Amino acid sequence: MRGIRVGTAAIEVRGLWKIFGPKADRIIGSPDAELEPARLRAKTGCTAAVRDVSFEVRPGEVFVVMGLSGSGKSTLVRCLTRLIEPTAGELRIDGQDVRAMSARQLRELRRHRVSMVFQHFGLLPHRKVVDNVGYGLEIQGVGKTERHEKARRILSLVGLEGHEDSYPEQLSGGMQQRVGLARALAVDPEVLLFDEPFSALDPLIRRDMQAEVIRLHREVGKTMVFITHDLSEALKLGERIAIMRDGAIVQVGTPEELVGAPADDYVADFVRDVPRAQVLSLRWISRAPEPDEPLDGPELPADTVIHDAVPAAMASARPIRVVADGELVGVVSRVDLLGAVRPETQSVVVSAPAEKPADESDESDESDESAEKAAEEPTEEAAGSEESGGDEPVAPGGAGEDAPAVEAVQEKPSGEDVHQEPPGEDVQEEQPARDEGDTSAPAKARTRGGAAVASASAPGEA
Repeated sequence: MRGIRVGTAAIEVRGLWKIFGPKADRIIGSPDAELEPARLRAKTGCTAAVRDVSFEVRPGEVFVVMGLSGSGKSTLVRCLTRLIEPTAGELRIDGQDVRAMSARQLRELRRHRVSMVFQHFGLLPHRKVVDNVGYGLEIQGVGKTERHEKARRILSLVGLEGHEDSYPEQLSGGMQQRVGLARALAVDPEVLLFDEPFSALDPLIRRDMQAEVIRLHREVGKTMVFITHDLSEALKLGERIAIMRDGAIVQVGTPEELVGAPADDYVADFVRDVPRAQVLSLRWISRAPEPDEPLDGPELPADTVIHDAVPAAMASARPIRVVADGELVGVVSRVDLLGAVRPETQSVVVSAPAEKPADESDESDESDESAEKAAEEPTEEAAGSEESGGDEPVAPGGAGEDAPAVEAVQEKPSGEDVHQEPPGEDVQEEQPARDEGDTSAPAKARTRGGAAVASASAPGEA
């Protein structure tokens, strides 16, 4: 199997522009290049689909490009193999200058080294599945017996064994997309390009195909560039994600970097409804221990996400010791965990947890169990979003809908008064008792014996 040379970026893009319209090359370097899209069109008749884009894709990486409709993401991916000719900039694949390639070299690049999976499958309706998968090999001049043998092997890899002699019309949409994926894999390319391949599929089928891409990447290790408008999909698939706006890249980073440190308000708005506890790791939120802070708490790997660290935090009041390669990289307390999952628009009140006396009753243990259960509720991964028919970004948690309240709660035994601790005060206000099945209003955060308190409302309720 061919591969990217060691020490070389799989894909390298520097200052790439694509401008549609008359005298497009004159726009670059002029004051007009800085105009907003609408003003640029009104003044020059040109549209800057890709604006001064630069990034690298590492060998074997899944690199996701996402953005709104019209952000330039699909134009960008087509520029990578010059299906759309760039206006200016540098473009290299495995160190080779793609813009300097002749027509013959470009054909070789597209036939042997780079394959593309499109949103619309593009299967040949009059050919069987095995012949559709082997079509790229046929173009390469591979004999029928050899290409059928390889096509059957690839079909087995993508879960379509037994459907080799079917026709496309006999397959479901998800199965047809698997055929398209198998066709791309059959030529053993160095790079796979995906242009919103699953956006037309039903949500459950889309989720299965996402899992299929993850599995295939783990097994074959191909470099992948994946275009999507779905934030859930981007976070699930991407090792790094580039967010585009008006043809330019706003931020490139890991899912953790985008959620934990958005570059601007535009990115922050994209990731606002992401369940932070499912994305942020202990390494991200860890800190140096205080001089008098105990270091005999539970130990967890640095890449553990907050959601998975909750049981350890509830089992011990001691700070979690965060380790990587056998070395201590920091500590994380209960207060740190609660603070990390708090969106900026929410209000969270936190008190330092008190050590439980040795003779404390089992009543407190029941309280801890209830708190652990409640603390995990807001961190469940949002369900896959349904396709709306457009390219609007779909954020986990159902952006645009009334989101459920996010709360960490410590229950008191039934029959006891329930209190809320106001910020900075120890005054407790008696609340009317609520029936156990009453869900008309979210429960308030409660505290007991100085334990951590968190009360967080959904965005817009504060």
